[in-house]
Amino acid sequence: MMDKQAKIYVAGHRGMVGSAIVRELERQGYTNIITRTRKELDLTRQDAVEAFFAQEKPEYVFLAAAKVGGIIANQSALADFMYENMILEMNVIHSAWKNGCKKLQFLGSSCIYPRLAPQPMPESCLLTSALEPTNEAYALAKISGLKYCEYLNRQYGTDYISVMPTNLYGPNDNYHPTHSHVLPALIRRFHEAKEAGLESVTCWGDGSPLREFLYVDDLANCCVYLMNHYSGNETVNAGTGKEVSIRELTEIVASVVGFEGQILWDTTKPNGTPRKLLDVSKATSIGWTYKTELEQGVRLTYEDFLKNPMRAER
Repeated sequence: MMDKQAKIYVAGHRGMVGSAIVRELERQGYTNIITRTRKELDLTRQDAVEAFFAQEKPEYVFLAAAKVGGIIANQSALADFMYENMILEMNVIHSAWKNGCKKLQFLGSSCIYPRLAPQPMPESCLLTSALEPTNEAYALAKISGLKYCEYLNRQYGTDYISVMPTNLYGPNDNYHPTHSHVLPALIRRFHEAKEAGLESVTCWGDGSPLREFLYVDDLANCCVYLMNHYSGNETVNAGTGKEVSIRELTEIVASVVGFEGQILWDTTKPNGTPRKLLDVSKATSIGWTYKTELEQGVRLTYEDFLKNPMRAER
């Protein structure tokens, strides 16, 4: 269990996941949280990361920093996604180990699992077949971070764990027109369509893919819970265990935003992975389950979008 006064470093605290972890830690009464902005500490610079850990020596680390993006961003910047993610995670994990960090938690992504993995996807299906090509570079980087934690545990007896969240959404999400994920992209698209009085909105694909969505504050609660209650080499899936079609999701978002026009589908655009549902039985057995249902979460997220115009900048 983490002591309430323990020194905790949250890497990536300005991102959606990192900021949620900071909120959750503060909510639970943790008082010694360390953060650094990207300007203050470039995690891709090994010398800077080593100097930071040597000076601060955090007892616990939540590694939520990452270069992220949707299908377009992943396809157009494969090399960047692989390099930046791999270098920053290796720098942080290695420096944590060198400086005696008691426990580290690495945040991954469900895209680490094979494109045609059994559904729902258990943690054990990792590396059993080919990855989804559109985000293979990102997935390979995340698998490397997860495995490095496992190998440190096996070779040096560390207590480093990893968590694999499903698709996330919530406060501090990225609403960029081309670099965002599906749910925030839909929120922005339907909001702008409503504001412009458009009669229709066209979405990518045919709406058939099935996806699972976890509200980011629920993930943060899971992360803190696992830091206090789980040790092991195998990752832990974090999700709801429920899935929704992209078509159903667009209807929920349109309803929450208040867009009353027609929803059209451009079937010349890619669908991505046909189905992605996590097997969350392991997290459940450890004692954690999600709290926020999708429509409630979308409402909370849209409220955040409206209150944070800079998040919606062009």
